[in-house]
Amino acid sequence: MPQPIHELTDRARDVFRIVVDSYLSTGAPVGSRTIAQLSGLNLSPASIRGVMQDLEEAGLLAAPHVSAGRMPTETGLRLFVDGMMHAMEPSAQERATIEAQADTAGPVEEALAGTAAALSGLSASAGVVLVPKREPVLKQVSFVLLSGTRALAVLVGADGSVENRVLDVAPGTGVAALVEAGNYLTARLSGLTLSEARARILREIGQERAELDATARVLVEAGLAMWSEDGGQRPVLIVRGQARLIDPAAAHDLDRVRQLLDELEGKEEIARLLESAQDGDAARIFIGSENKLFALTGSSVIAKPVRALDGRVVGVVGVIGPVRLNYARVVPMVDFTAATLTRLLG
Repeated sequence: MPQPIHELTDRARDVFRIVVDSYLSTGAPVGSRTIAQLSGLNLSPASIRGVMQDLEEAGLLAAPHVSAGRMPTETGLRLFVDGMMHAMEPSAQERATIEAQADTAGPVEEALAGTAAALSGLSASAGVVLVPKREPVLKQVSFVLLSGTRALAVLVGADGSVENRVLDVAPGTGVAALVEAGNYLTARLSGLTLSEARARILREIGQERAELDATARVLVEAGLAMWSEDGGQRPVLIVRGQARLIDPAAAHDLDRVRQLLDELEGKEEIARLLESAQDGDAARIFIGSENKLFALTGSSVIAKPVRALDGRVVGVVGVIGPVRLNYARVVPMVDFTAATLTRLLG
């Protein structure tokens, strides 16, 4: 456990803050002489070295090399984030940038991807959004014959999204049956979600009220079954700005960079990490080894649940970046993005 902030002397707090602020800005350790010159603490380099030694013994600072200055440990960063950080609200321009992406016309996935990209650019990290697989509301369904045994099912959503699926069809299936199936679905199911559509159609077919010939009925059942299975897939994970995860201060460590990029490919693991942030209302901050996924790559995660207007959790938004993230700036930015997505997804 880190030493409580109230147990540090005023002098120790001042020196510790300067070291952390410098590290978060440059990624480099800071020495006592630099602190004495720039801090205005009216302390000699020798006095500062003594304070830094005490902070190192407390586990809050570390020296990466024998003759180098000091930099905060993960424990020190946790103490700083929990007890000393002063949040900086997003500027009007930053808020406008995020809101503009969320208000993009078209499929909701495009708005989510744009929001993740905006968050990535503003935070100089990777932006991530995790949301449940959304069932589109139907507007039109059609079938197009591709060959003697295959057809293309086209679903147009009310939000303008278009999804295509290739279906196997019985040999000899004609164009008339495809048209009949598409017209039937469009006429009865427009305005419904896939699960609602499937329930209605199966009920009509079971009660022999569906005015379809046998071939068209098979097409209808096959198309609905395929899209309904898609609706049960794992959540949608959108990651934008992966290149920003490579901290220039550590770019020489090619093994770390390679491992970090490999871990990003394991989207199920990232989704699991983000889902762990769904409890509570505040942003969760995982610093370095506090999260197992990025424990060996020196990366931090800031994530916040996105809630619908009725309080339900409908997603998670956050950033992944180096441990020297500007937490004071990025945490409020994630908070604002979560509020923006509440309006989009709520």
